[in-house]
Amino acid sequence: MPTTTRDDLAAFRAEVAEWCRTHIPADWRRAQTGVGDEEFVRFQKAWLHELRRAGFAVPHWPEEWGGGMSVARQIVLYQELARHDAPRLVLSFVSLHHAASTLLAAGTDEQRRRHLPAILDGEIWCQGFSEPEAGSDLAALKTTARREGDAFVVNGQKLWASGALHADWCLLLARTDPAAPKRRGISYFLMDMRSPGVEVRPIRQATGEAHFCEVFLDDVAVPAANLVGPENEGWRVAQETLGAERGMTMLELAERLGNGGFRWLVEQCARPGPDGTRPLDDPLVTDRLAALETELTGLRALCTDFVADDAPGPADASVVKLCYSELLQRLTDFATEATGLTAHTELRKPLSSGWESGAWVLDFIGSWEWTIPGGTSEIQRSIIGERGLGLPREPTGG
Repeated sequence: MPTTTRDDLAAFRAEVAEWCRTHIPADWRRAQTGVGDEEFVRFQKAWLHELRRAGFAVPHWPEEWGGGMSVARQIVLYQELARHDAPRLVLSFVSLHHAASTLLAAGTDEQRRRHLPAILDGEIWCQGFSEPEAGSDLAALKTTARREGDAFVVNGQKLWASGALHADWCLLLARTDPAAPKRRGISYFLMDMRSPGVEVRPIRQATGEAHFCEVFLDDVAVPAANLVGPENEGWRVAQETLGAERGMTMLELAERLGNGGFRWLVEQCARPGPDGTRPLDDPLVTDRLAALETELTGLRALCTDFVADDAPGPADASVVKLCYSELLQRLTDFATEATGLTAHTELRKPLSSGWESGAWVLDFIGSWEWTIPGGTSEIQRSIIGERGLGLPREPTGG
């Protein structure tokens, strides 16, 4: 890791803080509440452009592609963005992390030249991994890709594809050898979402949003040049994609939860209710807040250590993901309870915000999502037990 002195970091923190004060739209939360899809996409792309101009959009990418920031500086950057309540690049999350990390680790030079600059220009990606009958067992996927000349013909259905309605491209897993053991017959593709045979249907969620989508694939021709890594070795490539969910992104999310979400919760608990009393005057509330702050301090330290570690342990990423997702659930649950009726009347959340927008009922419902993608909490516990603690493998049955 490049050496960075304490003075360097202090100067960089001041630089980022000043940039935040002059570039974050003061009223973005109000302006992003209740907007339609078109305005949401426009705002997200404009915010990506602002971050790119400052050199803050892809600090985790290699220098030759516009990144190259030291881990120490990335930590400072995400701390300051959270502290100043910057919008999140929600729509570009898969593009900037999953797609980029996959292309950098396993893509061809042509694939990198084609897509990395386009992602910086606003190209949007989704992920076509989950399927209706595969559950958390990703290797049980049934979508097929059959080689025909210079293309693969894909048929099947994907589920829970975040942001697919707005996506230009898809990271797609499909089975190319049905006779092989289930993890060895899968290939990894880059699929143009405008290809004939691709149909996207949004799924209306309990929060009222339609963030998730179903993607139906009917004889979709994917050029063989869009294969990532060797044919039938997509499972290995997919681990690069999944790993992107658990690195610097977790540090950003932890900072936002501790630096923004918890601060808003304390501020709301300090406001008098209709009867003149404040939740903060209740000792039970202050005890819970103190306990949550302790957990948040631990989570932020855990994430910082994790991203700064050159050789993390085999279960460290699972520990971070498990701690974040379940703390998010507990904090939003308590916020809904502590803020009473107010929480139940705030039924619109600002788009472009994090998982802790301050619309606590919606945040609590949404928090359950985080315990599922990238491996459920049960799967994370199995990984921690087997790979981290060396316990016997869980029986698979049959």
